[in-house]
Amino acid sequence: MSRVGDCRVLARGLGRPMAGLALWVALAASGAMAQTPGAASGGTAAPPSLNQWLDRLQDASRRRAYIGTFVVSAGTTMSASKIWHVCDGTQQMERIDSLTGTARTTLRKNDEVLTLVPESRVAWAEKREALRPFPDQIKTPGNAIEEHYTLRLLGVERVAGFDADVLHIQPRDALRFGYRVWSEKQTGLTVKMQTLDGQGQVIEQMVFSELQLDAPVKMDTLSKLMAKTQGYKILRPQLNKTTPEAQGWRLRQDVPGFQGMSSHTRGDPAAPAGSLPMQWVFSDGLSSVSLFVEPFDAQRHRREGASSMGATHSLTVRLGQHWLTAMGEVPPATLREFAQSLERLR
Repeated sequence: MSRVGDCRVLARGLGRPMAGLALWVALAASGAMAQTPGAASGGTAAPPSLNQWLDRLQDASRRRAYIGTFVVSAGTTMSASKIWHVCDGTQQMERIDSLTGTARTTLRKNDEVLTLVPESRVAWAEKREALRPFPDQIKTPGNAIEEHYTLRLLGVERVAGFDADVLHIQPRDALRFGYRVWSEKQTGLTVKMQTLDGQGQVIEQMVFSELQLDAPVKMDTLSKLMAKTQGYKILRPQLNKTTPEAQGWRLRQDVPGFQGMSSHTRGDPAAPAGSLPMQWVFSDGLSSVSLFVEPFDAQRHRREGASSMGATHSLTVRLGQHWLTAMGEVPPATLREFAQSLERLR
């Protein structure tokens, strides 16, 4: 659940391997998606856990074919995109077209991401660890989400023509935001999601304004679109998997609940450690934080400070001869904890 550009899903796909945030496992075997989590045939339904509900949401996103228009609002900013999603059981594909702001199309097939910008005739081709559907969620290695969030069911409401269970996911501390999620009753697909601040106020919302489930989306049609790059300049950013320790960084003290998920640098992999921009991604299972560290440049890095757009906050500080930008859908205090804990090993 995650950064706002023209559309939050596009921003995640292009700028935040939010997850690289890793995918969920399936909830259950045959027929599970047509049930409320915890339902048992012929008896009283067991109370569903938060993890069961999150498994259901993510499993529905991965398994359903659908077409929809969704709207993202953050503060005074609003954007819309059209999405086509299909999965044949082994492979997933998505097409996302921006309907507001700069025209662009993002096509994703498993870990391959291609973003076409018609105005500049530029296409960005990248590899991602996983295809992250709507909504964007992660499961951390320890799967400790329930140590940091609680779940309350609020009833049933109608969204985009579908009845949906309303879930209130509340944080147990002030280091993370809360969420309200509307899960379509029959399939589990998320049709609406709100991010809530510490006072319970909505600071960001994404919702399907129209949705067609089990839509006739064809895998081969999207694959052919992904191959049509004639007339575009293809840019392939050079990303190198690494570890923070190899680049000379560590956290002096862990930020409660957040685990390191991935890290990579951009540029020549033979460059000296610490000389390339590095991104280090953390997650607590729902929220994520990215630490972007690069060599200090007096011409570009002029002012430390903080900013926000909707649920996304950022913090920039100088760390000796390096410049840190901490960014995530977390309260500002969480970013400050990361900044104060990050230290240079050499």
